[in-house]
Amino acid sequence: MISIIDDDAAVREMLVSLVRSLGYDAVSFDSAESFLANEDFERFTCAITDIHMPGLSGFDLKERLDERKSLVPVIMITAQTEPDLEERARSQGVLGFMRKPLEIELLISYLKTAVGH
Repeated sequence: MISIIDDDAAVREMLVSLVRSLGYDAVSFDSAESFLANEDFERFTCAITDIHMPGLSGFDLKERLDERKSLVPVIMITAQTEPDLEERARSQGVLGFMRKPLEIELLISYLKTAVGH
């Protein structure tokens, strides 16, 4: 099961639809807080999260997952163009980093890595 975390409903719906079309189950959350409130977040094969959201950011989410010793791989996405975002994401140990609009083939590659095939 892939989790989609984004404050933009249209982006969430698009990503859920895309991930499902690739043959994966998906569930969405409108914030990092709502994702973390789910006590069973370890059941997710991967978390795709926007970086810039009200409340906890994607970076904050990754820090919280690390604090909880989570093994859920994280793919960070953003529409922002700041050059240091990818470096910061990589330094946090994310599985992948993508800028919007998303490159579908790159997303497929990241998801295959996350699920182990």
